[in-house]
Amino acid sequence: MQAVVMEPSSGSAPLRVTRTITGLDDLVYLEHDELRALYEGARAPAIGDLSGPLRGRMLAVPALPDLITSLPRAWARTQRFPWRGKTFTPRTADAGDGINRVVSDRVSLFRFTTRIAPSRHDRAPALELDYDHRENPFFIRAIEDEVRTIAPGLWLGQAWLRVGAQKTFVLWFALTDRR
Repeated sequence: MQAVVMEPSSGSAPLRVTRTITGLDDLVYLEHDELRALYEGARAPAIGDLSGPLRGRMLAVPALPDLITSLPRAWARTQRFPWRGKTFTPRTADAGDGINRVVSDRVSLFRFTTRIAPSRHDRAPALELDYDHRENPFFIRAIEDEVRTIAPGLWLGQAWLRVGAQKTFVLWFALTDRR
């Protein structure tokens, strides 16, 4: 994926930003508007496209001010960040399972199921990760992730928080099958 097209909030002509995106390290310095443009131009993966342990990285937290998120974002760029990624197990062409890896690649917590569904962001198809399972703590059950393919072996995701009927976009994350 090479070009990112953004529309500035001022309503003037679209701003064109070109960057080469080949891996997680290329995504960590992108801002919310750049990530949004990438996500809107991406496609939903097939269930089987995400399989096995994928490396993950938290990218941006637009739900909070930069002053609050600058340190966690910097921490997320290091190997000491507790979230390692997600492990996916496709079950059929329409559904799969997965779990998050935290602290080390040997600790797995917070099971989810997968399916293709309309995005909460723009209603276009995305891979949905549903954490609403009895064994997950209540605060994890309220998370609704979705993922799209931005390059071969590279996926961009959004995490949403459900509070009652309200769904709020919380953060950007990315996954890769490259080590």
